[in-house]
Amino acid sequence: MTPSRRLADFLAGLDGRVDDRLTGTAIDCLVDTLGAIVYGSRLPWSQSVIAHAAATGADGPCEIVGGTRTAPAMAALANGASAHGFELDDVHEEAISHPGAVVVPAALALGQELDASGGELLEAIVIGYEAMGRAGIAVGPASHMLGGFHPTSMSGVFGAAAAAGRLLGFDGEAMNHAFGIAASLASGTMEFAASGGMAKRLHAGRAAEGGLTAALLADRSFEGSSDGLAGEYGFCRVFTDDPHVDRLTDRLGERWMIDEITVKPYPSCSDIHPMVQAAEELRAEHALTPDRIAHIDAEGPTKAATQNSMDGTASVMAAQYSAEFNIAAAILTDPADPATFDAGRITDDAIASLQAKVRSIRPHPDFDATYAWKMGGRVRITLTDGTVLERTVHGQRGSMHAPLTRGDIDAKFRLLTKDRWGADAIERIRSVRTLTARTLLPESAT
Repeated sequence: MTPSRRLADFLAGLDGRVDDRLTGTAIDCLVDTLGAIVYGSRLPWSQSVIAHAAATGADGPCEIVGGTRTAPAMAALANGASAHGFELDDVHEEAISHPGAVVVPAALALGQELDASGGELLEAIVIGYEAMGRAGIAVGPASHMLGGFHPTSMSGVFGAAAAAGRLLGFDGEAMNHAFGIAASLASGTMEFAASGGMAKRLHAGRAAEGGLTAALLADRSFEGSSDGLAGEYGFCRVFTDDPHVDRLTDRLGERWMIDEITVKPYPSCSDIHPMVQAAEELRAEHALTPDRIAHIDAEGPTKAATQNSMDGTASVMAAQYSAEFNIAAAILTDPADPATFDAGRITDDAIASLQAKVRSIRPHPDFDATYAWKMGGRVRITLTDGTVLERTVHGQRGSMHAPLTRGDIDAKFRLLTKDRWGADAIERIRSVRTLTARTLLPESAT
């Protein structure tokens, strides 16, 4: 009985037995992810993926938000790319991945194909989050990411496969075959953080498509390796220098990955959210203006100091990943407004000048010690009169340590969908238990 099979048996055994509390949390995740999909679907990189999916995919009942209808795999690809299209999607901090953008598109696409009930869809989401999160924490996420792998696209295939397996009624053997196949479909590097491009925007969609494909192949009796996650050449050993295979099955049924989700208040990389929140709080408390600031220094985990220190005016992707840019944005404008990161605004002279005053992003052992289970950051602002202002945030707003309220989540959804879906869309989606996957989505505005 391999670790992969033990996890597969556990997940398959949840069919019809997922607690209402967990499916209630899944509704919040569904609301948040659909908001991200709607907003992301109008962006140029998402439109490229949507056009590809529409041209490539067969006819089917699965809706591409902002596009047409197609078969499950292409709908999962397109909607996953849209969900991950603007750094608005939720995060499992310890796994350093975005489960909503992978699991929800995969579950929704296959759910529409099968005309699954709302209850079945919610169970598939919980199960998908569990598989993706456990694969992500078992691979040794910090080593995994610093080695150049993008966790969302790597561990995401297991979340999509598990969600699809639930909808297909898999037993443990079939679920494990899906995991074995998915292990060969995991892909995605961090090169976007070094040399740009749009590839990161594709990663969640590719994981949703890959994991769904793995499950559909398993459903056709295609056999995967018996220990695709934990074997000698399994996912958790090949893609890291620091595997933690025991975490695949540790406290199954007691610790739930969906309980540990961060819902993003800012459309930027969540590793820098503590710094953004610290800067925003200092701005509000001291009525800061750029002319009063001499220079700024910041501290965070090694990952942020290594991969999030860059010129944010170079591109939209760089702006959303740059600690320097986001600290400046938190002082000068609203870092929670997606419009802050519009291509026409990121090169504004005022924000570029303030970004230049951020002298350093340095690693600190306090934040490495809790990375990535509890994110932390510190901002130190030196004023022109010599006064030094400092703020530390350890467990940022939106994380499981300081979660957003249902009202906060609904407000974010309304902001992201206001030009596409009507005011009653939120009530419809929150009534998912009474609907089916095919009847869930509101009609898009013309």
